[in-house]
Amino acid sequence: MRVSVRPATADHWSDVVEVFGRRGDDPGWCWCQLFLRAPTERQSVPADNRAALHAEITRAAIPPGLIAYVDDHPAGWTRLGPRLGFPGVNSNKSLARVLEGDGTRTWWVTCFAVARPYRGTGVASGLLQAAVEFARDQGAAAVEGHPVDVAGLRADRVAASALYTGTKALFVAAGFVEVARTYPTRPVMRRVL
Repeated sequence: MRVSVRPATADHWSDVVEVFGRRGDDPGWCWCQLFLRAPTERQSVPADNRAALHAEITRAAIPPGLIAYVDDHPAGWTRLGPRLGFPGVNSNKSLARVLEGDGTRTWWVTCFAVARPYRGTGVASGLLQAAVEFARDQGAAAVEGHPVDVAGLRADRVAASALYTGTKALFVAAGFVEVARTYPTRPVMRRVL
């Protein structure tokens, strides 16, 4: 199995939709818009998040995410960008207490989506490694994320939907180090470039 990663550009929109699977038909699903709004800006009326992500990918000078392919079949997605561009991260009081700097040269990996047939096959690892390289190519000084420390969870089995920000083990394997915790199971991971 060969994993390759490409920037999410307008000509790859249908691949993003395919990665999201059955949720790809639901315009109200997150579509990686959660961190683009501060909690006070989130509406109770469902937004067309699908159209918002499509417009963002279509207009972006720098792609807002990456798509993983397994043997040229869309298998995964991750969103990343300068931390400053994520109001949902910057306005989080727990994160504000531990994050350093203004976030202009620190990039943030917000989430991962891996199509069901490819979970547990290294797609997320490929995406995170590619995210580090992509951020470096864009002039980032560091990359951060806020994954889940599965070892600290009480449940024997954790739903994939609870791991959309990645796992601590995933980040450690990619060379990230823990710099803080906002909750016993939520480390802040950083990789200095």
